[in-house]
Amino acid sequence: MERRSFIVTAGLAGILASGLAPAVHAGQATRWRLASRFPKTMDVAHEGVQTFIRLVKELSGGRFEIAMQATEESIAAGGVMESVQRGSVECGHTSPGLYAGKDETFALDHAIPFGMNARQMNAWMQHGSGLPLLREFYKAHGVVNFPLGNTGAQMGGWYRKPLRSAGDLKGLKMRIGGLGSRVFERLGGKPSTESSLDTFSALQRGSLDAAEWGSPHDDLRLGLHDVCKYYAFPGWWKGSAQFSLYINQRAFDVLTDENQTIVEVAAAAAHQDIQARYDTWNPDAIEQLVATGTKLIGMPKPVLDAAWKASQELYAELAANNPQWRKIHANYASFLKDQAWNWGRNENGFNNYMHEHLAKTLVAPPLKKSAPAARG
Repeated sequence: MERRSFIVTAGLAGILASGLAPAVHAGQATRWRLASRFPKTMDVAHEGVQTFIRLVKELSGGRFEIAMQATEESIAAGGVMESVQRGSVECGHTSPGLYAGKDETFALDHAIPFGMNARQMNAWMQHGSGLPLLREFYKAHGVVNFPLGNTGAQMGGWYRKPLRSAGDLKGLKMRIGGLGSRVFERLGGKPSTESSLDTFSALQRGSLDAAEWGSPHDDLRLGLHDVCKYYAFPGWWKGSAQFSLYINQRAFDVLTDENQTIVEVAAAAAHQDIQARYDTWNPDAIEQLVATGTKLIGMPKPVLDAAWKASQELYAELAANNPQWRKIHANYASFLKDQAWNWGRNENGFNNYMHEHLAKTLVAPPLKKSAPAARG
């Protein structure tokens, strides 16, 4: 086994030289550091990774502890993945879509336009070929990846004026990330990638016409409804958005079999926990946003059709130029196509019927307790 070979050939001196000294065993104890891309204002992701840290400690009887590093420290050090690769930290929690500029293949571990929903993504990762294929891809980057959270389907962004046609996208200045920005640009839009706080101030100044950020819960906390009135759906660029736990390959290899299993189990539990939190809080956030005067608007079909066409053209180009993308996306697309009958007829048929009948009984309920906007 590679990790046992590393221990035998490197010895303690080699492990110390590798930059992983704080993570190696001191007796029966293992101490790791975790860098997070998500600030406390993104409370669902932040609390979910705390669940992972707590479970690792509890399942190990306190012998395996992980200390969370401040977001500012990890970002200042060059980013979460870069910190993990260097061994500055042993692991990190981040959005793989942030690295699509390095290689578009990273987006397949996060979200792509007109891609899988959260349940389909879980199925592909756990029982399809998703995790093995991505593990092979990440190995070249010195990283072991684990799914750790999913927002579910995201909204279609905030707009000063409602979209009515694909022509409305031409010249539109919008904060939009991931591969969605590449499709948006093909439709004549002008994408940018401001941070959360910069996005709010840019909308205030009028240097942005629109912005997408995340789930309704995260958007509420960011306060985008204070500067834009129209909230579109669905977000065709993210039918779900998966987060990942990145672990330094060498750090993972020197763990005992027991601790490797603990990491796997704790990550799986935290992954489900984050997704369940979003499913719980997103409806409450929508209620609160509507109560503030936010106008929910459906994304016009001509816009969706134009974005679909542009996305398929992009994927064909990527397949011709990026071997890693071609290999993994072919499997991803095949799995998604196999899901079409069950989702298109059975799952969506049931969901649409339930929505139709429940919508008739909806009244304005008292707002449930939810986290307030946390801008700044």
